Amino acid sequence: MPIYAYKCGSCGHAKDVLQKMSDDPLTVCPQCGEASFSKQLTAAGFQLKGSGWYATDFRGGATAAAPAAASAAGEAATTASEPAAAASAAPAATPCGGACACH
Repeated sequence: MPIYAYKCGSCGHAKDVLQKMSDDPLTVCPQCGEASFSKQLTAAGFQLKGSGWYATDFRGGATAAAPAAASAAGEAATTASEPAAAASAAPAATPCGGACACH
C-alpha cells in the first residue's frame, strides 16, 4: 500500500497516511477538523541498490558470449597442464598468503 502525504490548508498540519489506492482521499483535518485536508504531490519513495542490471549487459547476444566461453575453455586447458609446483606458488603471491577465501 502506498503512503500519501496530506497537509491541511487551514492549520498547516501535515501527516503521512498509509492508504489503498482505491480508498477515497481524506478531506477532514485530524488536527483542526476543517475540510481543507488535501493530498500533496511527492516524489517516489524507493531506492535502487546493488550493482543492478543494465541494458548493455547482454548487448552482443549469443555471438558475444561464444568467443568469451571459447577463450575461457582454452585458459582452463592450459592451466590444467601446468606443473603442480607453479600452481602451489600462486597462493604465496597474495597478500594474505592464500589463507583467506578471497583468493
